[in-house]
Amino acid sequence: MKINTLEKEASTNKLNGFSATDIGDDHLYTGLETPMKPDAFKLNDTEKKERIAILFEEIMDVMGLDLTDDSLQGTPKRVAKMYIDEIFSGLNPANKPKVALFDNKYKYNQMLVEKNITFYSNCEHHFVPIIGKAHVAYISSGKVIGLSKLNRIVQYYAKRPQVQERLTNQIANELKTILDTEDVAVIIDAKHLCVSSRGIKDETSSTVTAYYGGNFNTSEKITELQNYINS
Repeated sequence: MKINTLEKEASTNKLNGFSATDIGDDHLYTGLETPMKPDAFKLNDTEKKERIAILFEEIMDVMGLDLTDDSLQGTPKRVAKMYIDEIFSGLNPANKPKVALFDNKYKYNQMLVEKNITFYSNCEHHFVPIIGKAHVAYISSGKVIGLSKLNRIVQYYAKRPQVQERLTNQIANELKTILDTEDVAVIIDAKHLCVSSRGIKDETSSTVTAYYGGNFNTSEKITELQNYINS
């Protein structure tokens, strides 16, 4: 009964005049914030894992898998642990990386680029992987950040159901806030398994998104950044 209600809501709720059925595989970007329920943290992580294990066991049962098989018995709990502790751990603000800033004593006033940051995320439309690389750059306004923290910020926002456009902007906005500067750039190049492994099944295409803020939003700086990335 609940499933039928959800299906009915999906067919009647409209976005830009289209229903979820009309939109189909098309990816939407409905806002900067990851869509979360007001009571998203009413259950603690242990309770969430217990609940997910029960629900995933039901999914496996519906698909006809033999849950008494030695190989499958522990799968529901493994999936639940993976969801909460690993691939969707970025949903929990408690896992947000703690960042310390340092004075820019070297007086380095050119762009700093951390390129080829590998990340794994998941498409929020089909819950299949997005695999890519992020290139992050900033110009110091007087403070600098530890290099590993740039990687951790990328990973934190990647570890949640995502849309690549949102991921790009979330990383950029976090860096702008932490570093107190508009001079931030983020470029993401990623493969979406919802494109390559299902649907259109295009294995060669990738998606590129970019954010250029402050002094990066000029053709000269964009060219300089691209030269660093491609070198």
